Amino acid sequence: MKNLVLDVIKSRRSIRKFKSTPITDEELFTIIEAGNFAPSGHNEQPWHFTVVKNSSLIDELSSDVKKECETFPEPFIQSMSKNAAFHVFYHAPMVIVVSAMPNGLTKVEDCSAATQNILLAAESLNIGTCWIEFINIGFKNTEFKAKYLKKLEIPEGATPTMAIAIGYKDMPNIPVKRKNETCYNIVE
Repeated sequence: MKNLVLDVIKSRRSIRKFKSTPITDEELFTIIEAGNFAPSGHNEQPWHFTVVKNSSLIDELSSDVKKECETFPEPFIQSMSKNAAFHVFYHAPMVIVVSAMPNGLTKVEDCSAATQNILLAAESLNIGTCWIEFINIGFKNTEFKAKYLKKLEIPEGATPTMAIAIGYKDMPNIPVKRKNETCYNIVE
């Protein structure tokens, strides 16, 4: 059965190579609107989207997140943070920081649903994205958090939960085999 939504879901991939040209404001607003239409517990919609277009600020944030990751207990994360060529946001021309507002019983889950909507809306427009969890490590540090809450103009009381690198793709969507083809059972 042909279904456009399922086609977008199945074709979406994490993109790690972007063109330097930023997406248009119209595309951005369409993508943000999709995030805002995500489901949320009790319809509280406890999210805020901060769009970072300043490439110097994106580079600074990447560098500072990497510094925070140097002592992270996971060796893989440490090795990535020490790799001079690694850029947390893959040199995307734009980053969306998704923050959880203080209201909401299921803030992280709700922000995750909004993030997924953003990823799928972007893919439907042939725009690349990569869900970035690295940023959480930085925001666990009090000094880092204070610095970037201010620099990113995050609303008071909001907690950054994840980020999305976003821009026009400079690589193809590479098919990835599903690791678990039988991830379900049916109980009748």
